[in-house]
Amino acid sequence: MPLELFYAKGNNAKAFSSNLKLNLAVAAYAAQLKISVDADGSKPFLLHENKTNFTLIEPNAVVQYLAASTRPDAFSDTEAVKTERLTVYPGLSSSKFDAGALSSASFASVDVTSPEQIILFSSLYPLAKNSSAEFALKNWFEQFASAVQTAIEATSAVTKLERPKATNTGAQQLNETVFVKKVTGAILPKKDERNVLITSALPYVNNVPHLGNIVGSVLSADIFSRYSKARNYNTLFIGGTDEYGTATETKALEENVTPMELCTKYYHLHSDIYKWFEIGFDYFGRTTTDKQTEIAQHIFLKLHENGFLEEQVMHQLYCSKHKGFLADRYVEGECPRCHYDDARGDQCDKCGNLLNPFELINPHCKLDGETPIPKDSTHVFLSLDKLQPELTKWVDEACTKGRWSKNAKTITYSWLKEGLQPRAITRDLVWGTPVPLKGFEDKVLYVWFDACIGYISITANYTDDWEKWWKQPDDVQLYQFMGKDNVPFHTVVFPSSEIGTREKWTMLHHLNTTEYLQYEGGKFSKSRNIGVFGDNAQQTGIPPSVWRYYLASVRPETSDSQFSWAEFIGKNNNELLANLGNFVNRLVKFVVAKYNGVVPEYNPENCPNYKQTVADVDALLQSYITEMEESHLRKGLELAMAISARGNQFLQDNKLDNSLYNDHPDKSDAVVAIGLNLIYLVSAVITPYMPSTTAAIERQLNVPALAIPDRFSLWIGGGHCIGKAEYLFKRIDEKKVDEWRAKYGTGSK
Repeated sequence: MPLELFYAKGNNAKAFSSNLKLNLAVAAYAAQLKISVDADGSKPFLLHENKTNFTLIEPNAVVQYLAASTRPDAFSDTEAVKTERLTVYPGLSSSKFDAGALSSASFASVDVTSPEQIILFSSLYPLAKNSSAEFALKNWFEQFASAVQTAIEATSAVTKLERPKATNTGAQQLNETVFVKKVTGAILPKKDERNVLITSALPYVNNVPHLGNIVGSVLSADIFSRYSKARNYNTLFIGGTDEYGTATETKALEENVTPMELCTKYYHLHSDIYKWFEIGFDYFGRTTTDKQTEIAQHIFLKLHENGFLEEQVMHQLYCSKHKGFLADRYVEGECPRCHYDDARGDQCDKCGNLLNPFELINPHCKLDGETPIPKDSTHVFLSLDKLQPELTKWVDEACTKGRWSKNAKTITYSWLKEGLQPRAITRDLVWGTPVPLKGFEDKVLYVWFDACIGYISITANYTDDWEKWWKQPDDVQLYQFMGKDNVPFHTVVFPSSEIGTREKWTMLHHLNTTEYLQYEGGKFSKSRNIGVFGDNAQQTGIPPSVWRYYLASVRPETSDSQFSWAEFIGKNNNELLANLGNFVNRLVKFVVAKYNGVVPEYNPENCPNYKQTVADVDALLQSYITEMEESHLRKGLELAMAISARGNQFLQDNKLDNSLYNDHPDKSDAVVAIGLNLIYLVSAVITPYMPSTTAAIERQLNVPALAIPDRFSLWIGGGHCIGKAEYLFKRIDEKKVDEWRAKYGTGSK
């Protein structure tokens, strides 16, 4: 064959344009010729004349060469040819061209044998075939395309057109984004800002915290603290260990160590567990400090000075063997009601009745088995009856303004309705804050008078400017989180103590309490080691984010809830992995594979359901903020995951796949960009619950932490470079249910 034609190699826009020119030229001028595929890559030309060894490598030249025998205008350098050469063809490298330049070219009608029309159309086709944008010659373009479908199909068969990929430089392109503020130095209240002080109930340092303890106070407080900080409220989150009292002194005797040695051991144990659970205290302190002694004694003396303390004689049980008064829980014996032989002095675990230690049959000291004897001791009492009128007025205002949880209000008002009575605030112990009153040198402050003051002293150990948090109540809102059994001490004893000093203290604004988290149909028990404890969670190998998510999802906000291993695994596999993990991984992998990780320039209007998506997401976001502001943390998590699910639905509705990318590039660009911005929003609303997961998403998106916004926006702009995809969650084998039940269900360690 004297004349040979060969397709250009490659799957890019320029190769497609070249091969379309060949197919159109053959159809118009040389139907007898066939175009071959250069399979071995040995033909560095498009046209070859065997006799003369004449070759052409430029596609426009091939069109003009084949047209020369029938078209006298074959080599005319018309405006259309110039426009193609100078504007359209160069734009094939970046998929962009100056549409305005097309106005200089015009055609009276479609002519599929015109060299200039073949040349211009072939280079314009890869750029404009799926574009919804208006441009000069669009009517001509569409008519020409309709007339040459056979050539287009032939070209598509040999040249799989791939869109050009931008270079990923790692550059960020963020539009009007509000980031989470970075804090340097001590956190102090600021004028004209919302100042939020958050505390979680101080745990006793006599055992390892179990999951019920964790979700009831520290995790709940941490979730709200992270939310508050993600809203850019000026927030301080304080926590610590409650180290004084009977339980500590008795536990030290059991372990044959000093109370301080015991406290230090368990302080570090608690601290390590909370760090693993990613509890983000700004300061985690303890109550065995000089500041605690100083502030607690100051409050005590102010109450004494103002006439709100009195002395009363108490009838107690005393162990003569280890020479100490016994707390109710350290007296054991036979229940007088059901005759269970292992009842405690405060409650029978078998029949559930509350007991008085003097009621037990054959009582004995839990520590050494000695039979205790009754003994009188004079103690200092807080005159709650005198303070009740002022306290009641404060409760009425605070519980409404601060939107206390329902059970907190119920418990508080039940105490007020019964009428407050003087309550002992001293104990016959060695381990505690010394009572600063003559005649009481051998006694210490009762732990539940002393412990709540720990919030103040821990803040004082954090900053010398602690009074800005605790003595400027008009500038600070105090949020406190705890289990319901701690309510009276935070709504009655502690506020009464503050009121009785006649000083200006920051008082409780919002109280958030939980009911009980049960374990697999039973109860967690520190003393009997039943249930999953903090160190057990770490031993499973399941990351903290999954534990935090599960505990928040079953948080006992209005009634008791259950921990279940089967549900734990189900929520990981069916919610975290299938919803959130799938949404993020699917889209990030797609953008990395198809766009080289570079967000394309996009117009959201190219996505027909964009406005409805925004409306849906904004409605969910507003509900999320409303629930979180009232510390409805379980509902907040549901709404955060609903936003993620709406993002998944958005990708499904728009059928994000290779076909959309190749056949509808403008829509594909809009879908991936909107989707990435939805992921960015999700990263913000889940950060209170799963901070490590948020950090992983931020790495993948190559973005800083986004402050939780009031509305959805397109923060990530075209040209932004994202990072590599990584899996957020892993599937947990359902067989683990039986393994973990056997290992932890009976408290075996």
